[in-house]
Amino acid sequence: MDIFCDDKTYIANTYARFPLEIVSGKGAELVGADGRTYIDLASGIAVNTFGMADDEWISAVTKQLNLFQHTSNLYYTKPCVMLAKELCKRTGMKKVFFANSGAEANECAIKAARKYAALKKGKDTYTIITLKNSFHGRTITTLAATGQDVFHEQFLPLTEGFVYANANDIDDVKAKIAENKIAAIMFEVVQGEGGVNPLTKDFVEALSEIAKKEDILLIADEVQTGNGRTGKLYGYMNYPVTPDIVTTAKGLGGGLPIGVAMLGDKVKDIYGAGDHGSTFGGNPVVCAGALNILSRITDELLDEVQAKSKLIFDTLEGAEGVLSVTGLGLMIGIETKKPALDVISSCMENGVLVIKAKNKVRLLPPLNIEFEQLKAALEVIKKACKN
Repeated sequence: MDIFCDDKTYIANTYARFPLEIVSGKGAELVGADGRTYIDLASGIAVNTFGMADDEWISAVTKQLNLFQHTSNLYYTKPCVMLAKELCKRTGMKKVFFANSGAEANECAIKAARKYAALKKGKDTYTIITLKNSFHGRTITTLAATGQDVFHEQFLPLTEGFVYANANDIDDVKAKIAENKIAAIMFEVVQGEGGVNPLTKDFVEALSEIAKKEDILLIADEVQTGNGRTGKLYGYMNYPVTPDIVTTAKGLGGGLPIGVAMLGDKVKDIYGAGDHGSTFGGNPVVCAGALNILSRITDELLDEVQAKSKLIFDTLEGAEGVLSVTGLGLMIGIETKKPALDVISSCMENGVLVIKAKNKVRLLPPLNIEFEQLKAALEVIKKACKN
């Protein structure tokens, strides 16, 4: 089987894949069909929280598989309810809607915000502010929410009702509020696909204050920043704010698809029967795995994430060929003198897998990557960045 040729023949051309077939893995190490072992600093784009073939996660998933794999949401299942309860306990949110992806979680949040605003302020209040360089998904509506024209150009017309403010510019946000009837403000505390750029503390606090003053919902998109990735359980916890809605996905599933919209006090009862739904959302197998992941994101692990983050910054900041290092926790962007793809290619040739975000090299390693593995990978990255 020529997998590269068959992929090109039978799979839609939506991915610029690297020339590497993965055949197995354990923890932060992957094995390619070429027989080589690679240190994985991408974890499936922030999905494999505890790396590949994690024993505890596999046990939780297979235990549920041996009971039953799926039933419709017309019936109760224990893993779904247990996961919802634990998410609410850990965040202070009040209710949860389960979906299958980050985009679906964000769709749920957008619908909740629009229904809330329509009931409170009238049906003409539906516009949502997002930030330039944001990324919120690839459905027509979440593309519209994404503040990057490059994602819009081929798919017009998009869903109306979104305006884009400059990140870290509260005056621009206030201007958008003055010019539009605003239902919500939606933000990522670190803009991942936008270049791994964190929002400032002052800006996030100001967003929270103006949202409370104007009775505008605050939606934190934690699809990539959530589940321990930034050194806190959820990225907004690095800031003294409490959103009205929190969405997440990726790392919560540990490798299986999940999306979650967590609803705070204002919107906890916004949905009634039939207002929203998902065939696979809340799947018991996925929820059993996610519950295992969530139970292991402890304060001790989060301290370890912060220590590994410090190691990355200390190693790469000021290194030859490195222009800047940005991010939080184990969500890191490296701006390099060389083109990012050249650095990525060099790293792959030397046994380290990294990915790209705009013009930067992006690191999203498993949260439990061993320090020695991380140090070895960083040395490869340093050499790849040199002129």
